[in-house]
Amino acid sequence: MAAGRGGGRPWWRLRASVAVVALLLASAGGSAGEPRSRVQVLGGSNWSLVLQGQWMVEFYAPWCPACQQIELTWESFAKESEHLDITVGKVDITQEPGLSGRFFVTTLPTIYHAKDGVFRRYRGSRTLEDLQGYVSERKWEAVEPVAGWKSPSSIMMHGMAGLFHLSGWIRQIHSYLTGTLGIHVWISYAVFVLATLLIGLILGLILVLISDCLCPSKSRYRVETSEEVIEKENVENAALEEPEEAAELSADDVEETAEVKDLSDGEDAANSSADDLEEDLALAKESEEEEETEDLSEQPLADSEIESSAWECSITAVLLKDVSSN
Repeated sequence: MAAGRGGGRPWWRLRASVAVVALLLASAGGSAGEPRSRVQVLGGSNWSLVLQGQWMVEFYAPWCPACQQIELTWESFAKESEHLDITVGKVDITQEPGLSGRFFVTTLPTIYHAKDGVFRRYRGSRTLEDLQGYVSERKWEAVEPVAGWKSPSSIMMHGMAGLFHLSGWIRQIHSYLTGTLGIHVWISYAVFVLATLLIGLILGLILVLISDCLCPSKSRYRVETSEEVIEKENVENAALEEPEEAAELSADDVEETAEVKDLSDGEDAANSSADDLEEDLALAKESEEEEETEDLSEQPLADSEIESSAWECSITAVLLKDVSSN
């Protein structure tokens, strides 16, 4: 008994070893009994596989009821993929927000058909028969493919994937601040607002520096050459001489205006004197004409007086003759 205690293994170690072996066997037997899924899980690292060959890809979320309803159908569809010469995949948008942005997923579940990098949105029924007929009967050829600028491999959708990655990263930081650190929600929002403003200022400064490097502005103060200095002095001298010439010209103009004024005054005086002489001559002529008319009017009066005086003399003579006869 002593030898058994000293040389043998403790009973509790033996029981632990048996338990571990039993768990390993149970896990191995369970994994061997479960059917292996043929649906290929896609993520940000291997999504480019859909650019080659023919694929049917489902975008889902674990909390989506509609996604849960078609889960078994999608697994059955994947089992028939070998006969249809197609690969069936799925993307969990809660784990891969970048891929949901790259494929511009707005509803759940969303199913895409891909053929050598050409993508088409599947909008048919989600039954197994319809999914198989869509591929076997090549119904996807009648569907208009996604436009080039909206294709998941385009530059624009690369940017969209980056934005969705950023939103997921911000969500994780917000959850860490409010959940783990216990910071109030509004304080977390204020932190994000300040960070956004700071990042905007930094990006603006970087853009200004890049623009200055690519298109440098002309210097306001540059070294002047000797020719430019001489030309500048000539311009200044010309600017100083112009007021003097203007003053001289103004004095000459004043003298000329004075002479013109004197000449005009002399002409006005001469004209006025000539007008006065003409008026005097006219008055003298009028006075002469009046005198002549007066003389003419007085001349008949003198004749009439002579005749009356002759009548008076004859009458007087007759009277005297009568008196003498008496």
